[in-house]
Amino acid sequence: MIVDYISGNEKLRPFYTYVPSVDSFKQAIEDKNKELINRELLVKVISQQYIKTGISGRQELINSLLNKNTYTVCTGHQLCLFTGPLYFIYKIITTINLAKELKVHYPDNNFIPVYWMASEDHDFEEIKSINLFGQKLSWNNPLASGAVGRLQTESLKEVIDELKKILGDSTFADELTNLFSDAYLHHSTLADATRMLVHSLFLNSDLIILDADDAELKKEFLSIMKDDIANKTNYHLVNNSIETLKKAGYSAQVNPREINVFHLTDNNRVRIENSTNEMLNLSPEEYSPNVVLRPLYQQKILPNLAYIGGPGELAYWFELKDMFNHHHINFPVLIPRNFAMIIDGKSVQQMSKMEISIADLFKDTEVLIKEFVTRNSSENISLKDEEVKLIATYQDVMSKAVKTDASLKGAVDAEMQKALNSLKNIESKLLKAEKQKQETSINQIKKIKEKVFPQGSLQERHDNFSPYYLKTGPKLIDNLSEEFNPFKFEFLVLTIE
Repeated sequence: MIVDYISGNEKLRPFYTYVPSVDSFKQAIEDKNKELINRELLVKVISQQYIKTGISGRQELINSLLNKNTYTVCTGHQLCLFTGPLYFIYKIITTINLAKELKVHYPDNNFIPVYWMASEDHDFEEIKSINLFGQKLSWNNPLASGAVGRLQTESLKEVIDELKKILGDSTFADELTNLFSDAYLHHSTLADATRMLVHSLFLNSDLIILDADDAELKKEFLSIMKDDIANKTNYHLVNNSIETLKKAGYSAQVNPREINVFHLTDNNRVRIENSTNEMLNLSPEEYSPNVVLRPLYQQKILPNLAYIGGPGELAYWFELKDMFNHHHINFPVLIPRNFAMIIDGKSVQQMSKMEISIADLFKDTEVLIKEFVTRNSSENISLKDEEVKLIATYQDVMSKAVKTDASLKGAVDAEMQKALNSLKNIESKLLKAEKQKQETSINQIKKIKEKVFPQGSLQERHDNFSPYYLKTGPKLIDNLSEEFNPFKFEFLVLTIE
């Protein structure tokens, strides 16, 4: 779906408003200007959240949201422990870079990158762990329930102590542990801790961090949530879009519920399943939009032009355009986040020595090893030529056999298959013997593959940023920022010394 999107496939065109190019923002700005955004309330809430977290030096930037020529570009993500997988960092950098790029092309306007904290998410299992150097570090919190942004952080001290042991002793390791300690142990909730951590990592940017779990902000969205509960409006709209998507050859990423609102309390977040008067008369802070309504909420309260997300996220945005149109809220420009794989200098040297290219890394491990072993064998262990000769011989036999008795064709076919299987068995034994001779190189290949595809998954979806930070420190963010371009939809392979 994402490939169809960035390549402009007409099948997908009805499901979004703007093509993902810098030129689209001229129209997006004009369209967003037609909406009424409560900028005064937005500035008030963000200011209060920053004061509460103890972050200073951002007020002028926050106040700029009062200006009608100031817009936001936004990404959202869960409050993952220690930022979670690498692609969270990539999403933030793409968002920051997009704001900078738009300023170049539209100098009369201002653009602020926003990280929307998914503080109301209640899936603790998804956020409680990170992968570090092949180890899984987890936050064991038996009291975890309800919206994760409201979780207390005092029980993270043991996790941070364990993290210190894993990171070891170095200048950058000390920087990281101090960063994590300041965030998680000096702020009482996970939302405040995450805001401080992300602010500290992107200190030199204009990033603004928003927690939309706020009674006053939700009041702005209250009529839409009540309509969802009372009339199931969005359920029908999104389901109709999904059916149209299916007819175009795509599958649904997210399925709407009849009611897409949760009842939120300090310790719980439960689905609202019936449109009772009780449910329709809750206070604003007791409502919580689900994954279907969250994009609508975002666009309702922000002067937002673009959403930056991964393939899975953008896939469910394509289900929502009709819902946005119904509520007269502008559908944003959808920008795929940047994608990257990081390879250390030592691995690059080993690859060069073994004549393994970057493209080779994307092959199946066993295919890559077989190609390497065959290429570096002192003898030609491939029996492909012999296979061709064998087939030719049996075809001659077949020709003679069927002239004598057509029913012999099956018997000849069976014998040929037996002979081919025997040949493949011999080739496998030759390959196995050659692998034993080249065991050291094969192990190197496996280690490199495990680094870039840990446990068979994309590195950016598995590894935390910490191991890479240990090599370069804060320059990691700067270096990635220099390489990423929000309008170049490619998979980058980067080397880190």
